[in-house]
Amino acid sequence: MRRNLLPVLALLLGTLFLFLGNGLHSLLLPVRGSAEGYSNEILGFLGTSWATGFVLGCFYAPKVVMRIGHVRAFSAFIAVIAVIALMTGIVVEQYAWVALRALTGFCTAGTSMIIESWLNERATNESRGAIFSFYISITLLGVVGGQMMVGFGDPGTTILFMICGILYCLAMLPTTLSTAASPKPLKSVSLDLRSLYRNSPVSFVGILLIGIANGAYGTLGAVFGSRAGLSPTMIAIMLSITIFAGAIAQFPAGRASDRTDRRYVLAAIAGLASFAALLLVIFRPTDAVIMITLVTIYGAAANSLYPIAVAHANDFASPEDFVKVSGGLLLLFGIGTIIGPTLGGPVMTEFGPHMLFAVTAVSHLALSGYAMFRSRLRTVPAATRDNFPKVPMATQPVGTPEGLTLDPRARPIGEQSPPLDPGNEETRP
Repeated sequence: MRRNLLPVLALLLGTLFLFLGNGLHSLLLPVRGSAEGYSNEILGFLGTSWATGFVLGCFYAPKVVMRIGHVRAFSAFIAVIAVIALMTGIVVEQYAWVALRALTGFCTAGTSMIIESWLNERATNESRGAIFSFYISITLLGVVGGQMMVGFGDPGTTILFMICGILYCLAMLPTTLSTAASPKPLKSVSLDLRSLYRNSPVSFVGILLIGIANGAYGTLGAVFGSRAGLSPTMIAIMLSITIFAGAIAQFPAGRASDRTDRRYVLAAIAGLASFAALLLVIFRPTDAVIMITLVTIYGAAANSLYPIAVAHANDFASPEDFVKVSGGLLLLFGIGTIIGPTLGGPVMTEFGPHMLFAVTAVSHLALSGYAMFRSRLRTVPAATRDNFPKVPMATQPVGTPEGLTLDPRARPIGEQSPPLDPGNEETRP
């Protein structure tokens, strides 16, 4: 393990600082915005704007890297992110924040692509699983650690924004000082919606709905906590526990999906997520312990859905198409995260903060119903199911299509397995 990680240790250290900054800044903005009296719609647009920029970055950031090279592109992207983090602390203006978040999302896609392509260059077939696991763990720890920093400062001052800038600058150093050769040029990702749907209707619809629910809660969860009376420290604890609960729940959920039709597992877990969300909507708890307990149950279920849906899609894809299919699903998830906050903000304004979970409940109920509907149309033989990945998966996709080649399920070219016969209707999802 140590021998596999030493060549990329400096890069992973930079990744940790990058996601510490991401976690802190993404929570700091809605907390400060809520204190400033910004509307739910504007706070929702912060997430919508970031997701839009990130999706565009997945398409266009590789062109910037190809033009000026990995090292200079990385320095440029992260310098822009650091400047924006500092500007949002100086220029406290809602419309400026929305515009700046789009640029942050674009640059975040660029920095993540560069890190992931660099890791791919250093990974071998023997070390790919270890590097992938450690990379996902680093991003998870970074986001949670950054969120917890909110409790150690006053969001109403510029101190935390300055810390964001420092973390981003620290993230730049390990990669720019590395003596490793630059990785190969990045590849642009094409999104073929028609092929994605033909491959697996449940995964196509499911990922979009998961994106809507996760995008709504991921962007407006802090706003919900603030409007419901939680302190910044309790908001950070609530969001962090949600991520950890989702990470832990993925292992039993994944094991169950290996042993039965994944669509049944998706339907059951989505049903649990909608049940917890509806409890929050109906009873509107004000006690912090009850509120966080219900949100934890919700997070454990909601954040374990994405990898199962991806695994179901790849059950019906040949090994050489893994990156293409998963990359398309990742971008489809991005589209969902654009829709979610856009819907959630107005709903919270009209009906109250707890109604954020009405948006997520509807999305998860639709996923549960559609998965059961499709399971009645076609059976999925156990022989077509691949094993759920035995490595930690992010509770939310925090990487880019470039990073999907790190996943050990993405088999190297030349290692073939019998592809699914597209003409066999009995094996279609």
